[in-house]
Amino acid sequence: MEKSGVSLEKKVKRIAVCAGAVVFFSIGVNLAVSWFGLGSFGSILEQNAGSLAFWSAMEEERLAFARYVGTALPEERERFEQSRMETRRRLEELPVDYRETGSERYARTWSIRNMYENYETELEVLEETDREDPEYVNRLYRIYRVQNYLKDKAGQLEQMTMEDGSERYEKHRFLFSVLPAASILWGIAALWMVKRLNGSVRRNIVEPVVMLAGQADRIRKNDFSGPELTAEGEDEISRLIRSFNKMKQATRGYIEALKEKNETERQLEAVRLQLLKNQINPHFLFNTLNMIAGTAQIEDAAATEKMIQALSRLFRYNLKSTASVMPLERELKVVQDYMYLQQMRFGKRVQYETGCDPETMEILVPSFMLQPLVENAVKHGISARSKGGRIVVRTWKQGQRLWISVADTGEGIDEDKLEKIKRALKEGDGSGVGIGLGNIARRLKAMYEDGEVRIESRKGCATVVQLAFTPENCKEDEP
Repeated sequence: MEKSGVSLEKKVKRIAVCAGAVVFFSIGVNLAVSWFGLGSFGSILEQNAGSLAFWSAMEEERLAFARYVGTALPEERERFEQSRMETRRRLEELPVDYRETGSERYARTWSIRNMYENYETELEVLEETDREDPEYVNRLYRIYRVQNYLKDKAGQLEQMTMEDGSERYEKHRFLFSVLPAASILWGIAALWMVKRLNGSVRRNIVEPVVMLAGQADRIRKNDFSGPELTAEGEDEISRLIRSFNKMKQATRGYIEALKEKNETERQLEAVRLQLLKNQINPHFLFNTLNMIAGTAQIEDAAATEKMIQALSRLFRYNLKSTASVMPLERELKVVQDYMYLQQMRFGKRVQYETGCDPETMEILVPSFMLQPLVENAVKHGISARSKGGRIVVRTWKQGQRLWISVADTGEGIDEDKLEKIKRALKEGDGSGVGIGLGNIARRLKAMYEDGEVRIESRKGCATVVQLAFTPENCKEDEP
């Protein structure tokens, strides 16, 4: 782009002024050619036509007079009067400008006018003369002679007009040859100017805009590898290109920073998940081991073996599973092992049921997600009640979304604390809702665009926690 400190608006105005000058000058040249050519020829033709029209009118008047004299009919008289009026009109239209006609044509025109006035006087005298009067015939033939004389003079005037036109054409013939050549040369110059204007528009406006459009399309495809656009000058497009380059660099830096942040958060989330997996409730482990020891004394070894296997599977899943998502069926098996141990601990006080849609069994869900919710239901809901309670895990699909529900008939949550938990879940930070539920809420929202956690409870009655998300929108890699 050419180097210039002129604004784009002034450049466009200059281009418009130049284009207007080309158009108006071309119009002026054409008008000059038309004026010199058509104007001069038009004047010559008009004068020739006027002289010829007078000659023709005089001839028509002569013939009409002869018919009228020969018949004396009223209609012939009327035709003669009309021809006289036409002849008078044509006579008055003849030019009498000395500078335009020259001395000879000027003198001949005035001679014809004076002669025609005398001719009209003779006509008036003839009209007053009786046809039986001996002078009538003499006056009649005098009028015939005058008419023939006027006709001859009109023909001579026509000839003189044509000769003057030819002379004037010879004087301007060189100009008529030069003006078309000048018009052609100016047309070539105008085309050259238009080409220069087109190049200026392309260089200053079109090419920069095309480059900007191309770079914008590459950025739309998340491709920042294109070369930096160069801009010289201080017009609006140059400033736009420099601003575009800065925006491109800033956007690229922002995306890179966002990727680094997402990677950091992902690593942090993995650490949080690992910390959660590594949490072992000392009281639960202690009570379970006491229960296993007591059972070993009073029962056969088969029951003890079953409990130890369940506990082993539970710890193995918690401590060795590194995948972020697992099939729902595997998560339910972990919950089943956990609830088996709890039922062995609390006996019939804890009841566990599942109501899962079979088509949800193979769906990948966040790992280590159900067991913390079931543990919360046992720890905070049922263990505090002497009569125990029931825990129900249900799964179903509603459209593309998967719903998971963990409900218990435990102590429930008081209204103020429930509202605080709901507010924290809605705000998305998960703080103030406990490490288990808070961690699950953060993971679910981080892994799924539509992930959400709902909780409902009634003090002294029941608590329900529901998870909802679209499995196909998972942002994490599959195991």
